[in-house]
Amino acid sequence: MKFTELGLAPEILRAIADQGYEIPTPIQAQAIPVVLAGHDLMACAQTGTGKTAGFTLPILNRLAAGKSTGPRKIRVLILTPTRELAAQVEDSVRTYGAHLPFKSLVIFGGVGINPQIAALKKGVDILVATPGRLLDHAQQRTVDLSGIDVLVLDEADRMLDMGFIHDIRKVLALLPKKRQNLLFSATFSDEIRTLAGSFLVNPEYVESERRNTAPDLVTQYVYKVDRERKRDLLVDLIKEKGWYQVLVFTRTKWGANGLAEKLLKAGIEADAIHGNKSQNARTRALANFKTGKLHVLVATDIAARGIDIDELPHVVNYELPNVPEDYVHRIGRTGRAGSEGSAISLVCVDEHKLLKDIERLIKKPIDVMAHPGYEPDPTIRPEPIQMRSAGARGGQRPAGGRPGGASRTSKPKAPARTAAPAGKPGSGAAHRNGSRHR
Repeated sequence: MKFTELGLAPEILRAIADQGYEIPTPIQAQAIPVVLAGHDLMACAQTGTGKTAGFTLPILNRLAAGKSTGPRKIRVLILTPTRELAAQVEDSVRTYGAHLPFKSLVIFGGVGINPQIAALKKGVDILVATPGRLLDHAQQRTVDLSGIDVLVLDEADRMLDMGFIHDIRKVLALLPKKRQNLLFSATFSDEIRTLAGSFLVNPEYVESERRNTAPDLVTQYVYKVDRERKRDLLVDLIKEKGWYQVLVFTRTKWGANGLAEKLLKAGIEADAIHGNKSQNARTRALANFKTGKLHVLVATDIAARGIDIDELPHVVNYELPNVPEDYVHRIGRTGRAGSEGSAISLVCVDEHKLLKDIERLIKKPIDVMAHPGYEPDPTIRPEPIQMRSAGARGGQRPAGGRPGGASRTSKPKAPARTAAPAGKPGSGAAHRNGSRHR
């Protein structure tokens, strides 16, 4: 199947061709016809699958097919959990709507609200927003949501993880009752299904791929090392193996800062991104990483949602995530667009249970490598893992203790539709940043 067979408007097909794409990804081939038909949609799609174009393309087609009279009103609202993802989705809207007369706008916290108010007054067709900042505008009566025809909740699982459920319900209460609803999520927990049931009407269900599986092109391996020697081992690996572009995951913001400083002192160009960084600092760090000025970018799970690099060669789990599914999301940043990648995990004695949980999820053991001089001391006892507790806000150094972190692996009962042939994703993907954004 090709994009030309999906019933999209000529202007949209031209924009797709401008980007060099011909064949939709599986999630695009499944989702686009559902959205074009006007049905509500519940889509399971992990990052890197082309899901953004899976909803932006048919939404643009819907606007192109409709006739609008009078002043320009917001007809499409796309909610995302993070600033980076919001910016990336709006960029996708502009890219694929390049030959259409529609205006789009992205609004999020961390920047001044007055320029956003001015842009809203000029008229917008498609609004991409984080929930907190959207509610700020609603409270100030600077945004009119009465004309919304289509609502998209992107990365709904991250929305819930970040504590946005109450904000989402407030937004839903502000929207017209009659509208098309699209929900995209990498996983479907009971909470997600409850949320979906509260506003989706007879939704169709599509799934891009079997969930909780690691990318086929990613080589995974583990170095077991003492917790106090992880930094030194990472420095040695980067230098000895000549790694030039490495995305490193930590659990906490202060941990990301400390590791980036350590790498800089070792002569490795590095920076950290997380929710406490200013938007300008985060944008600058991402740009430098993508262009190769930075060799290492240290990120928290949520902050990494803004990273979309087709040929990222290395991902390092400096600390294993507490939730096994997050491991799959992390390593999905590499091994994309037909390029091979490697995912390396530095595992100390505190994390052996987390490693077993991950191996159980991906249904295979991860190879253990040895690096001379860094063999773990068998006499060291495990300690509770220190990390941000569920629902914490801000960047304070957390108290000790291991949160429970329930696994999110349940699947909706609706059957998946048959996948179409794979192709290079034509959309932006993103990862998470570490605090709630207003």
